[in-house]
Amino acid sequence: MSITNEPVTQEAAAMTNTEQSTPAESAATSTGRHRPSSHSFLGFAERYALLGLFVLICIVFTLNPTSGDVFASMNNVNAVLRGQTAVAMIALAAVFPLVTGNIDFSLGATCASSMVLSAGLMSNHGTPLLVCVVVCVAFGALVGLFNGVMVTRFRLDPFVTTLGVATLLGGVIQWYTGGQTIYQGISTTLTDFSYSKIAGLPQVTAIVVVIAVVAWYLLAQTPFGRSLYAIGSNPESAKLVGLPVRRNVMLTFVLGGTIAGAAGLLRLAVQGSATSDSGTSLLFPALAAVFLGATAIRPGFFNVVGTMIGVLFVSFSVSGLTLSGVDSAVQYVFNGAALLVAVGFSTYLGIRRRARG
Repeated sequence: MSITNEPVTQEAAAMTNTEQSTPAESAATSTGRHRPSSHSFLGFAERYALLGLFVLICIVFTLNPTSGDVFASMNNVNAVLRGQTAVAMIALAAVFPLVTGNIDFSLGATCASSMVLSAGLMSNHGTPLLVCVVVCVAFGALVGLFNGVMVTRFRLDPFVTTLGVATLLGGVIQWYTGGQTIYQGISTTLTDFSYSKIAGLPQVTAIVVVIAVVAWYLLAQTPFGRSLYAIGSNPESAKLVGLPVRRNVMLTFVLGGTIAGAAGLLRLAVQGSATSDSGTSLLFPALAAVFLGATAIRPGFFNVVGTMIGVLFVSFSVSGLTLSGVDSAVQYVFNGAALLVAVGFSTYLGIRRRARG
């Protein structure tokens, strides 16, 4: 379930003989960025089709007599943005390993475990909020590090490894909570923060935006980010230009786990309680958004801006359908269908782009 980026071939190998180029610079050259010209109609349509579709569904649900009044209200917009905080964070977390050709199925479970961990610390031990923040982020980073070590050092399949970790964490959640909800002793500072607004939007949404900007900068504007695309394109060629493939792949899992750990705390802030949910309900909407995002902005490549558009498209589509009176099961149907379509189309774009060379 990954898109292989453009091949790092003779151009990348030739860079090993160029003294003036660093490995990271070589990686930047090797990814090629052979995209359709943004000045052509086809290139423009390819890059912004998902954004246009998002605008279109917003117009349709706004004009729909059944859903229009509520859908277009700021209360609904804020509710959707606030409710999708964890999904957006997990989507951002998933981008990093996917760029390198790997996938992390444990991100949803990491988020859920972090939420239960922080709730348990507050409820049972009266742990200060700041300590819970550090513990949640550190927990996510450790889970990511474990996944990264298993995949890079022991060469285990990332699909099987992260799925096993997700199952393990889900079992621990069930054991710890006993299937019950933890709602007592949750910091009011945390829950009040989730209702606070900045510029008319929830502050938790502002945190997502900040993390998205940082993630975009890392992937699009730094040698490290360009090296990740080079690794995803062709790991062997990336090694030829001197890139630390194993280290960088491991770092993507650590970054993903860290973001997922922070997402757990934000989800606790939004919900005000921790349930025994294993996180699956968060993972698949996030993956649908990431794969949809790979069809936009930089078609054929996982990218942060496209991912955020994908999150908005999925979340507001489900909101509009629900307000239109469609059965509540539509959320799962829509997420599953969106994931299938996105995987198929983004894979097609990746194959077509590689064929162009």
